[in-house]
Amino acid sequence: MPDAALNALRSSGRIVIVGASLAGLRAAETLREKGFQGSLTMIGDEPYEPYDRPPLSKQVLLGKASPEGTALPRRRAIDAQWRLGVPASGLDMAGKRVELADGDSVPYDRLLIATGVRARPWPNEAEAALDGVFVLRTRDDGAALARRMDAGPRRVLVIGAGFTGSEIASACRERGVEVTVAERADAPLVGALGGVVGAVAAELQRENGVDLRTGVMVTGLEGDSTGRVRAAHFSDGTTLECDVVVVSLGAQRNTEWLSGSGLGAGPRGIACDAGCRAFDITGIVTDDIYVAGDVARSPHPLFGYQFLSLEHWGNAVAQAEIAAHNMLSESADRRPHLWTPAFWSTQFGVNIKSVGVPSMGTEIMITQGSRAERRFSGVYGYQGRIIGAVTFDNARWLEFYRHQIESTCPFPPPYPTVDRRSEGHRPMPADFPDPSVPTHGPTVTLSGYSPADRRMTFTPAR
Repeated sequence: MPDAALNALRSSGRIVIVGASLAGLRAAETLREKGFQGSLTMIGDEPYEPYDRPPLSKQVLLGKASPEGTALPRRRAIDAQWRLGVPASGLDMAGKRVELADGDSVPYDRLLIATGVRARPWPNEAEAALDGVFVLRTRDDGAALARRMDAGPRRVLVIGAGFTGSEIASACRERGVEVTVAERADAPLVGALGGVVGAVAAELQRENGVDLRTGVMVTGLEGDSTGRVRAAHFSDGTTLECDVVVVSLGAQRNTEWLSGSGLGAGPRGIACDAGCRAFDITGIVTDDIYVAGDVARSPHPLFGYQFLSLEHWGNAVAQAEIAAHNMLSESADRRPHLWTPAFWSTQFGVNIKSVGVPSMGTEIMITQGSRAERRFSGVYGYQGRIIGAVTFDNARWLEFYRHQIESTCPFPPPYPTVDRRSEGHRPMPADFPDPSVPTHGPTVTLSGYSPADRRMTFTPAR
């Protein structure tokens, strides 16, 4: 874009952000910080301005925070027009317009898509509609589940032992509520951290009174005559009486509204380059449409240029800031989004943090502490280099391992450590499940598919 056109965009252009989310808000703030003076429109399907989601499965369920108290702090005023409670329903790339579900449309010169993900629902609609069956993703979800927890349920069933499901189980036990967790894999967290660490998570849950059932699926939910859930049936033939069920089966990316638009969007997310520019369905990068947050799928040089979809708070912030910067910049001044994935969770009194992409690892080595003490560091290896790390109550080592990952250091780590306890310092198989078998907890989705994948159906934009 010539300087004159770029200056016109900065002074009087129209930027639309679809997704009143963490990524959407931070992008809007960055645009204003960088001198954007034009019109800014924020479109969100929920009736609320951006709020923080992690507290919903932690403080809100424990009664330590209200759903209304999760609003994100503002770094600055953004002077935006808010279109809340009306989701985007379509995109006219040729006409540069976002279509809304109420029949209106909003024109743009630059568009940022930050629509994130939604909770995967229970697949049986009639069973999902039973009173007492919940998912946990939105502020309304958190408020409804917290109210039911306050009422003192007899037994909660959590379906899925990923990070969110495990945090919900932890909140139940902290509140003194009996809880059963059902996971089709062999242990909690195996999709994200593998079986070696998953075994530690399983012991942690059982030691804290969780009725953890692994290698089992819930085949059906049963309601009583008033339409309230009363029991769940399992694949092993057993039945569990429960009056609250929380479905925690992972997330679905919010891309359906882009069907037929010509954008490279699908169930894995919206493909974009390292500068956050979206690809169209033929694999050609766009100059006026950007993507950020959980819905984005971008290549990362540290991880073999795999397209990564990252469900991480920090990634959403970093990617949004890069997207906003690049929207207003000449090509020579654009920056790549090369954030190293990081994630944290608190459950059963233990702080769990990871960095890199552990799920790419084929081996793991416990380098500090011991699993028996629930205080350790584990390093993941892939093809002779460090690809990820996880810590249980040992976060001081995480920054060190982040640097090792970014420096493509060899695996097993060649350096002596300060801690040589009973783990033996020998690599062992990380024991990740077969990727063709779904699990309930990856925080990084790997997909090497090109945005021009010919199995996708191309429907010309209207």
